[in-house]
Amino acid sequence: MRHGQIIDVPGIKVGHYQDLEGLTGCSVILTERGAVAGVDVRGSAPGTRETDLLDPINLVQMVHGLCLSGGSAFGLDAASGVMQYLDEHHIGLDVGVAKVPIVPSAVLFDLAVGNPKIRPDKQMGYEAAKRATAEPFEVGNIGAGCGATIGKLAGFNNCMKGGLGSASITLNDGTTIGAMVAVNPLGEVRHPTSHEILAGPYDSKKGSFIDSVEALKENRAVKPASGTNTTIGVIAVNADLTKAEAKKVAQMAHDGYARTIYPAHTMYDGDTIFTLATGGHSTQVDVIGALAAQVMEEAILNAVYSAECVQGIPAYKSIHS
Repeated sequence: MRHGQIIDVPGIKVGHYQDLEGLTGCSVILTERGAVAGVDVRGSAPGTRETDLLDPINLVQMVHGLCLSGGSAFGLDAASGVMQYLDEHHIGLDVGVAKVPIVPSAVLFDLAVGNPKIRPDKQMGYEAAKRATAEPFEVGNIGAGCGATIGKLAGFNNCMKGGLGSASITLNDGTTIGAMVAVNPLGEVRHPTSHEILAGPYDSKKGSFIDSVEALKENRAVKPASGTNTTIGVIAVNADLTKAEAKKVAQMAHDGYARTIYPAHTMYDGDTIFTLATGGHSTQVDVIGALAAQVMEEAILNAVYSAECVQGIPAYKSIHS
């Protein structure tokens, strides 16, 4: 049965954990049988772990999980909890004396929402991994999307709520491409077809959006603090890919960011996309990459449509009701 989420891809399990006081959390993808992985980082303020390992020239071929987290650089600690969980289940790279779990990670900045002293840590990562299943999961204010926000070019006081979203597509031959993304950009999110602004800088007094692109043209944009944004996502596919091909899919999937986020890949975003290939089909890389961009668009929209208001920060549902 197709659920329209990344768990439609065979070999993928997903778990989330969040703290509602801190308004932060993490989302974990487990690939217990291993998956070929690639990554592409386009934003200039990334917070990542184990991404160098995914370079095609480097030795390790398989990863056993990924961790997407809030908490800025503090949130990288959550991946240690995922490693602990996998270690307890004897899952990892066999180095003779131990099996070492390979768990790349990326983080977004959400410290300005909720309690900034509460950040995703090793225990939170462990709990998210423990909850990971191949069953459908909640979206919106969950996991890494718990404290995500959208549209800070007019100042944080005018932003809207972001969140976590997912989508998938299955081809006639059984190839399934899924996406999961935590949407927390500096820019606004627009519909990729109509270009309507769905979430972004919002003037609650006037009841209207502040166009980010026009603000940039007129030099009215507020200069944000470094690294206070970032959209992080994952593409998964049940195809046979090399590390180089997985990286190419991640590159092409960034088109999904560019078609929905205005502007994307800024100096103040750490925009990152991972690709996981669990194997099974010999599908052309260009086909996977083109559809990965489309599925990423759908996952971003899913995050926006599912987000809920918190701390007076409006969400799509509250202004489009």
